[in-house]
Amino acid sequence: MSQLLKAPPKFLPSEWKYVNHVLFRSAEAEQESSERLTAECKRLIEETEKSVRRMQQEAKNQLEQRIKDVKFWRQELEQKLHEMVQEIELLLTVKNRVERSLASCSEPLQVTLDCLNERQKRVAIDLVDDEVEKELLKEKDVIEGVMTLLQRTLEQVTEQIRLSRSAKYYLEKDLRDKFQAERIDDFCSLLSSTTESADYPSGVGQNTDIGLAVTPEEWETFSDVNITQAEKERSSSSSLRALVENLLVQTAADMRRQHETTGSALALRIQETRNAKAELEDQLFKLLEEIASQEQNLDALKRAVADKELPLKVAQMRLQTRSQRPRVELCNDHAHTRLLSEVQQLTDHISRLKDGLSESEMAIRALTRSQLLLEEEIQIKSNSLYIDEVICTQLRQPITIHDF
Repeated sequence: MSQLLKAPPKFLPSEWKYVNHVLFRSAEAEQESSERLTAECKRLIEETEKSVRRMQQEAKNQLEQRIKDVKFWRQELEQKLHEMVQEIELLLTVKNRVERSLASCSEPLQVTLDCLNERQKRVAIDLVDDEVEKELLKEKDVIEGVMTLLQRTLEQVTEQIRLSRSAKYYLEKDLRDKFQAERIDDFCSLLSSTTESADYPSGVGQNTDIGLAVTPEEWETFSDVNITQAEKERSSSSSLRALVENLLVQTAADMRRQHETTGSALALRIQETRNAKAELEDQLFKLLEEIASQEQNLDALKRAVADKELPLKVAQMRLQTRSQRPRVELCNDHAHTRLLSEVQQLTDHISRLKDGLSESEMAIRALTRSQLLLEEEIQIKSNSLYIDEVICTQLRQPITIHDF
């Protein structure tokens, strides 16, 4: 058993010293290496700390500059949006005025059409294409032209409102993005290494590549385009409003002028018809007097004929009685000649009186026909006066052309 267990080898003193020296030198080398590593790490820590602070400060400066840029464009967008909102409100007011002006044309047009229809009820010679008729037709054309122009203008205003609202939409959208970007950058500028992780908003680091293809120049151009487009629409809207202002004034003036012209023509025509009716009535009065006089003349002629018939019968009776004288006494004496002359003259008188009687009757019939014609014409004039003076005047009286 003792033979199986061998004693450990023995080393020489020189070997012992060498091994100790090697271990010492190895430990010393490791210590120096560790010290150099510690110094390098300390330098690296200080360097990285300075670099981090510098980078954070530079990032903060860039963020603050970015915030200033965003704020500048946001203010520009807010100013332009404010102007667009005001312009749209003004344009909506103008649109309302155009709509009211267009609606106000319906009543005058209907009155004009009613007057034209009513004046078609004039009869006989009074159904004339007079100045009133011409002015009413012209008034109809003026009102219809104004309505067409206002309708086209209303469509233009509506389209301009749509374009202005579109520009306003893009301004608002850009402004919302700018506001959000400013809020995010402002938050980022306040972040530091001491910020608690709980203070970071959710979703940080997500979708970081969205929009990174946009260069700063393109970013500025985007807002500049929105502002330029908005300014263009605001300028167009302002020009359109000025045009509409002039249009409303001009159309109202045209309608008012034509309304007054037609009214003057109607008043003149009423006066002419009234004068003609008065002349006809005066002539009818004289004609009735003449008929009465002629009837008196007819009665006088009838009495004259009746008065002449008895003397004629007496003369004829004398001639007939004297024709019974016997023989030589049946002489053509002066008495016989006188009786013959008397019968002849009385017959002639009666014949002429009857001719006068016939002419008087014919004159009365002619005067009666004239009376009927005059009365009919007076009735025609009365009808025309009623249409023009009562119906048309009352229809037109409430009409007032307003400025909207």
